[in-house]
Amino acid sequence: MAVRIATFNTENLFRRLQVFGLRDHKERQEVLEDYAELVSLLEKESYAADRDRIAELIKKHAVYQGDKDSTRQFVVNETRGQHTLFNPRPQGNSTVIDIKAEGRAKWTGWVDLVRDNLDWAAVHNTGRVVAEVDADILLTVEVEDRLTLERFNTQVLGKSLGRRPYPYSMLIDGNDPRGIDIGILSRHPITSVRSHIFDTNPERADRRLFSRDCPEYEIELDDTPLVVLGNHLKSKADDNPDLRLAQAKRVAEIYRAALERTPHVIVAGDLNDFPDSEAVAVLRDTGLRDVMDHPAYRGKPGTHGECKSERDKIDYLMLPPPLWQEVQQVALETRGISAKGIDHFDTVKSRADAASDHAALYADLDL
Repeated sequence: MAVRIATFNTENLFRRLQVFGLRDHKERQEVLEDYAELVSLLEKESYAADRDRIAELIKKHAVYQGDKDSTRQFVVNETRGQHTLFNPRPQGNSTVIDIKAEGRAKWTGWVDLVRDNLDWAAVHNTGRVVAEVDADILLTVEVEDRLTLERFNTQVLGKSLGRRPYPYSMLIDGNDPRGIDIGILSRHPITSVRSHIFDTNPERADRRLFSRDCPEYEIELDDTPLVVLGNHLKSKADDNPDLRLAQAKRVAEIYRAALERTPHVIVAGDLNDFPDSEAVAVLRDTGLRDVMDHPAYRGKPGTHGECKSERDKIDYLMLPPPLWQEVQQVALETRGISAKGIDHFDTVKSRADAASDHAALYADLDL
């Protein structure tokens, strides 16, 4: 039986983080780093030593402004009737931020990055990528939630593009506070799902290991089930290679355990690291092989941005030895990317309406 398996980082289907629309990379990175710092500071038991810095970050990014103001990149969500984190007060022509809460236990709420609804062109182009790849099993990275995945499946892929919707879709909310999760669309029954959102960091037992999750999707394929391990390892923004390595080691353990149930186990998704990295080496040491190393592949060396070198490669389909010899074709669908040097769809005019910064990677196997 011929089966096409693919992975695609969609960078959200309908709502994308506003910060990723910033053209200036340094500005975008600064916002993400400030967001990560503020989240970290607000998790502390006491704010005594960090009160000034918390106030500085809130003021710097105009978090105190109302919804009518579009300049802020993140907001503080608070429950009504509970203690508040801060109060803004005017002082001359400026605004002073008074931090009211004494620590994490003294207020209820969290920080969110601001999202914008995507223009139809971007949603349409994401659908075009999915339709052109036409995979039997598609791992989707950076998806808002399961209902969003299903609406995209039926409304965009099905009704707008006139393609056959997938009969099966699944997604479990992960650990990322931004709500970017790992889902799957399949033309074959999804018979079981195992989540690893509660796995703990071996270095910090009080912290979750996976930035998102490493879901195990078991799919019915005749007599031998297929298990897809979906991944989105720690990003290089606010980089932590040690955490990414720890995540990869755990993925390797999950892979070996899954092999005891079926010989058909695939590790797929956005590993956020290069082919020569320690994290990827840990997975290769299990016997897994990257489909872009297969003789059937003759495309670009990267999967992200301009895709022009292995420094642009962060997306993977990794196969166990029994499946390597069953590969018939390997390819990238890059036409949803707006980067320089990419032959893209005629409907991709700019970064704003691109499907993603990532290509969709797929392989045809005879199973």
